[in-house]
Amino acid sequence: MKEQAAKLSDLHRRTNEFWAMLSHELRHPLAPISNAVQLLRLQQGSENAIQREARTIIDRQVGQLKHLVDDLLEVSRITTGSILLHRERVGVSGIVEHAVETARPLMEQRKHELTVSMPSEPIWLYADASRLEQVVVNLLTNAAKYTAEGGHVWLTVQQVGDQCVLKVRDTGVGIAPELLPRIFDLFTQAERSSDRSQGGLGIGLALVQRLTELHRGTVEADSALGRGSEFVVRLPVMLSSAPQPPSTPPQETAEPAGRSLRVLVVDDNVDAAESLAMLLKASGHDTRIAHDGPTALEATLDDPPDAVLLDIGLPGLNGYEVAKRMRQQGVLQNVILIAMTGYGQQTDRQRSQEAGFDHHLFKPVDFNDLQQILVAVSKKAT
Repeated sequence: MKEQAAKLSDLHRRTNEFWAMLSHELRHPLAPISNAVQLLRLQQGSENAIQREARTIIDRQVGQLKHLVDDLLEVSRITTGSILLHRERVGVSGIVEHAVETARPLMEQRKHELTVSMPSEPIWLYADASRLEQVVVNLLTNAAKYTAEGGHVWLTVQQVGDQCVLKVRDTGVGIAPELLPRIFDLFTQAERSSDRSQGGLGIGLALVQRLTELHRGTVEADSALGRGSEFVVRLPVMLSSAPQPPSTPPQETAEPAGRSLRVLVVDDNVDAAESLAMLLKASGHDTRIAHDGPTALEATLDDPPDAVLLDIGLPGLNGYEVAKRMRQQGVLQNVILIAMTGYGQQTDRQRSQEAGFDHHLFKPVDFNDLQQILVAVSKKAT
């Protein structure tokens, strides 16, 4: 029995490691694709209707693929017990707003009407905003996928006693009664139509349940074939009379404030490095490229840059070791080091900090996030 238990434990560990590695490897080709879409977006004034529609399709599908990869990584974190919630006092309205913006492209693609109903008074939670946003995004995405084109999806939020009640209802095909008790099981894939056009791996609703339970909440589903579905999430509220801060709309990519920066991009993925360098040049920065650790070290010593965008997974001399060696050089003490990696565990962020990195970005890097860092560096240098 002990030997069998040990084998099962080892199989479970290796399975989780596989999902984490798969998520990491999928991020590498996503990075240059995402960069290329950003480059195309910069040409909006000169593109014709066909080019604009093609760019929109690529952008939308890349977003869906990033969402799927995020879910894969989250499955690994939850099953291994390595997920850490960064709880703070957050308003539900901001979470819902960001989730709706994330799900909107799929809603528009399938020509759904989305109705959002929020209470007039703010509702506060002690929660990890990004994880709850993931819950709402998964519910909205699920509703959009399993509702025929031109359907209707409702998202309502209200406070009932000491609970925040969030409901997502749709006019979709519904869930078979024999499947309903297992709908939150990992890798359960609903056969809700005669084909597999909805796709998916059967992990979205499992994540909804596990992330909700980590917040001491509950989720339940009510559905019948041909009558649509309704998912209800209940979370404990954080009672407070303090005013809710206004939500900040997403910022568009802008030209860098202050002076142009000298930036070194280090990535063994040639397409990723070149596409990111092109984006930085288009934003007014002076960029150079290196594809391995020794070349990066030599380049920084010959002509110290203002910032280094450094991939962690370099062959031979990895990004952590490159960062450590850079910090050992007095001339490079003030260079801003930005880690770019497909690994996003808390331990990975800690290793980055210990190696001397100033920032840790998750691939594919959101260029707006990178721009904000470089703008801050530029302003500090002027």
